[in-house]
Amino acid sequence: MRISLGRAGARLAVLLPGRTDLSEMRRDPRRDLLAGLTVAIVALPLALGFGVSSGLGAEAGLATAVVAGALAAVFGGSNLQVSGPTGAMTVVLVPIVAEFGPSGVLAVGLMAGMMLVTLAALRAGKYMQYVPAPVVEGFTLGIACVIGLQQIPNALGVPKPEGDRVLVVTWRAVEEFAKNPNWTAVAFALAVAAVMLVGARWRPTIPFSLLAVIAATVVAQLADLDAAKPIGDLPSGLPAPSLAFLHPGALGSLLAPAVAVAALAALESLLSASVADGMTVGQKHDPDRELFGQGVANIAAPLFGGVPATGAIARTAVNVRTGASSRLSSLTHAAVLAAIVFAAAPLVSRIPLAALAGVLLATAIRMVEVGSLRVMAKATRSDALILVLTAVATLALDLVYAVIIGLVVAGALALRAVAKQARLDQVPLDQGDHSAEEHALLAEHIVAYRVDGPLFFAAAHRFLLELAEVADVRVVILRMSRVTTIDATGALVLKDAVEKLNRRDIVVMASGIRPDQRQVLESIGALELLHLKGREYATTPEAIQGARAHLERAGLMPPLPAQKPRPVSEKTEETVG
Repeated sequence: MRISLGRAGARLAVLLPGRTDLSEMRRDPRRDLLAGLTVAIVALPLALGFGVSSGLGAEAGLATAVVAGALAAVFGGSNLQVSGPTGAMTVVLVPIVAEFGPSGVLAVGLMAGMMLVTLAALRAGKYMQYVPAPVVEGFTLGIACVIGLQQIPNALGVPKPEGDRVLVVTWRAVEEFAKNPNWTAVAFALAVAAVMLVGARWRPTIPFSLLAVIAATVVAQLADLDAAKPIGDLPSGLPAPSLAFLHPGALGSLLAPAVAVAALAALESLLSASVADGMTVGQKHDPDRELFGQGVANIAAPLFGGVPATGAIARTAVNVRTGASSRLSSLTHAAVLAAIVFAAAPLVSRIPLAALAGVLLATAIRMVEVGSLRVMAKATRSDALILVLTAVATLALDLVYAVIIGLVVAGALALRAVAKQARLDQVPLDQGDHSAEEHALLAEHIVAYRVDGPLFFAAAHRFLLELAEVADVRVVILRMSRVTTIDATGALVLKDAVEKLNRRDIVVMASGIRPDQRQVLESIGALELLHLKGREYATTPEAIQGARAHLERAGLMPPLPAQKPRPVSEKTEETVG
């Protein structure tokens, strides 16, 4: 017990911040402070927009950016990661807010945070790299579409219709706009989106999103446009921690959404941290510690009225480009946003909702990497299929099902590709010391097959069908030295094939069985079947000699003075050939 507690304590110590983090923050504080200020300017409209889009209001987005941004910066595994509310997380949260309200978000955030901390303790960070790239690209495309469609009601200046399916809500919003058009809101949304998209191509370092939102707010106030509905009153400060839980009976129905939130937070955060590493020299994140930091952030943020958060790729990229070198920049970003919450809440409350809708429309468009999609679609048909299925499932169903569908299809196609590598090829018999006449007799009665690749459940049935077609021979030699792997299904099929051929008076001999294959063959009984009849040999030439000896006993070959080979079961030393 003491040993277990000691190991747990040591593991926890590895996940906690250390002196190295503090020393790195002292290296170039001026650059980090400037980078943090720049990121905060970029993050402000995004935090407000994602908070509104989630259904909990702009204050929820700001609280998330402040609380989660600070805690993930301190406890996370990347020096350059910037965390906060993201569009992908908003997609998952909208139906939760609609059904359970703020208390549902609190419960989901707490459960997801604890799951992330558990994953960190289990050192699961390294396994996130096995998610196929087409799945990531597919749900990124789907999320971008969902984020864009979610902004349609605010961009059209109509109240958000009832419903939890984004396509249905969008259609109802368009119908409502057709009855009572609000061209002012449309103009604000399109103008802000256009300024962001054009400005990003012209001067990427200038925060055009904030400039566009400020300009829209000024115009709305000076012109006194009633059609430009503002955000509304914001609290001047973060709310006190809340522990208003749901009824315990409702927690079970939130387990699946919590798993989705945890999986998304892990995947998006580790992907963002990897992007940051690739943009720098000498930076490398700790995936397990990153999971721990995101877990702590997601436990705390909902307590202060926020929503679950992840590492944000766009804000992290801005952080790196502006010269950040330590966690101080992310902490500065959170501190600046906190100052805005406390000092400028009345000003922020006047921002038109349509302007924030334009910010998120532009963000959704910029999420779509056309070059990456084109490359992925041209790579293979399987990659294109996975990408399209994941994107469509994200749009039509939800992110949980989309990821599951993408992973299942990717796994099935990968198994299919691996199964195709398994081959059963007939190979010519070695001449050895036999004369041409003897070799002709051997070839007439013996056939040798070389088994290449994996012999597992996905390829075993085809193996059985091909082997069952063997006819008009007396001995079959299976050369097993090139079998890369074999599972229980493959061993069962091999045993079944041997028994079927034996019932047809065809003797089966095997050569070159590797030591790592013996356990599964022995557990199924396939190896015992060969051993009992002395039909397993270390090398193929020895198997051919054994086959010739069998033919001699059957009177089909003239006897030779040479000594008959001993099977592997009688030898003390084996060499696989």
